[in-house]
Amino acid sequence: MTTTYFVASSLDGFVAAPGDDLDWLLQFGFEPFQEHYDRFFAGVGAVVMGSTTYQWLLDHDDTWPYPGLPAWVFTSRELPVPEGAEVHFVSGPVEDHHTVVEQAAGERDVWVVGGGLLAAQYQRAGLLDELRVTVMPIALGAGAPLLPVAAPTAVFALVGTTPIAGGAVELRYRQAAGVASGA
Repeated sequence: MTTTYFVASSLDGFVAAPGDDLDWLLQFGFEPFQEHYDRFFAGVGAVVMGSTTYQWLLDHDDTWPYPGLPAWVFTSRELPVPEGAEVHFVSGPVEDHHTVVEQAAGERDVWVVGGGLLAAQYQRAGLLDELRVTVMPIALGAGAPLLPVAAPTAVFALVGTTPIAGGAVELRYRQAAGVASGA
């Protein structure tokens, strides 16, 4: 089991354009990525996300994209729950909830869906095992950063690359064993 931040990023390190706009990403379509995504998703047992990502999903998807998976949303506000979704609203440090999330995932992985602020909290707590970043062939100039850490992190080890049709490439990094996380 791993806790993985699986995300797309622009060349200049943004996961969303200003205003949490994802049109820059959606223009590439899903077909070149579908098989790759399906392989990753088959190993996921639970998802975690911040409230901005959750709200974006509610606003842009007609159906809940993670049926059958428990989801934890880190938030301090009340939000609706889509029909048929198993959503748990939590607040506070990620380490306070991670054991329950892992137990719910069983033998499968925990996916840090987004955003970068939540992934940075997982990294700071030493709970982020893997980063799988699909770098898209576009620069945005501004937006939501990929991993907005407050201090330098431990070195991540590159364990794989996967080119994807259309010029994207997935970079797969693992947390270096035995190295403390940055604060």
